[in-house]
Amino acid sequence: MAKILIAEDERDIRDLIEFTLQFAGHEVIKASNGAEAVELAPQVMPDLIMMDVRMPKMTGYEACREIKKMDSVKHIPVVFLSAKGQESEIDTGLEAGAYEYILKPFAPDQLTQRINEVLAKFNIQ
Repeated sequence: MAKILIAEDERDIRDLIEFTLQFAGHEVIKASNGAEAVELAPQVMPDLIMMDVRMPKMTGYEACREIKKMDSVKHIPVVFLSAKGQESEIDTGLEAGAYEYILKPFAPDQLTQRINEVLAKFNIQ
């Protein structure tokens, strides 16, 4: 079971992701914006961070850049979830330090599969 920090400003989507990941056996910590994710990451030391791109206070891109500056958490893989599928958006996410970019909408089983693949690549159970 992995510990996953999710940052998503839309509560319904955040709850859906939480339910999906918990059903797959993972522990979930929730943040409602990028700034909260940056604050929580070194406190909870998650195995994986999932973030929406467009959030108040701090975008996912900004939060990812901040997390990658912190020695204690910079090794943690970041996965973006976004409805913005343009190549430039994906490139920006990867340049910010993300490992993976998943497009919304997604089916819960697809999300679980993609997250499990990322966890496996990092040897996280």
